[in-house]
Amino acid sequence: MLLMPTLFRDKQSKEPPVSSNHDRHSSPEALELESAPETTPESPMSTTSVDTHADRHKKRQQKVKLAVDAKIAAAQDRKGILLVLTGNGKGKSTSGFGTVARAVGHGHKAGVVQFIKGNWECGERNLLEGAGVKFHVMGTGFTWDTQDKAKDTAAALEAWQAAEVMLKDERLNVVMLDELTYMISYHYLPLERVIEALNNRPSMQHVIITGRSCHRTLIELADTVSEIVAVKHAFDNGIAAQEGFDY
Repeated sequence: MLLMPTLFRDKQSKEPPVSSNHDRHSSPEALELESAPETTPESPMSTTSVDTHADRHKKRQQKVKLAVDAKIAAAQDRKGILLVLTGNGKGKSTSGFGTVARAVGHGHKAGVVQFIKGNWECGERNLLEGAGVKFHVMGTGFTWDTQDKAKDTAAALEAWQAAEVMLKDERLNVVMLDELTYMISYHYLPLERVIEALNNRPSMQHVIITGRSCHRTLIELADTVSEIVAVKHAFDNGIAAQEGFDY
């Protein structure tokens, strides 16, 4: 009788533990192992797994290619694009100037009107003006520096006259209106006059508008709109704007 528990324990120790269904299916790794084909010396698991993954990847990419090719085939129209770059994040003007630089790289002609930047040295202007890009700078700088609405309005109207000349020039493939949105938000420029000039520009002329708080009418008129969101900004942590990186 004293040997019975020992024998029972020995019997228990020889039986393999039984896993529940929950244990077997509780992880993606377990499911993958269950569904994996039985391995043999002729077909090791690593090769089979890699081949299967490669096949799945190839099929997915084939579907993507078909979808992309279909969109490319359907997009046959060509026209001047109105691009709006708005939002409270850094990079709106930078993105716009990148597009201007791309146009210049293809031998296209471009013009830029800057409504806010002032007369200080600008790296983009240093580079692009030397490549033949026309620049007109409003010159008064930030409106919170001047604190003179009449002066700012007069300067904005003068800059807009230069913009209207560019928007009528069929030789210009791209026109960038940097920080134009502020001129409308502060009521320095009449929205109707801006819309009229955009609608009457040469049919193949591309226009880039940058700035925060873009008016809804301009967004509706635009062909492409990108909103740049501020997730984090160095200036908020006391880091000053730096030459060659911020301007």
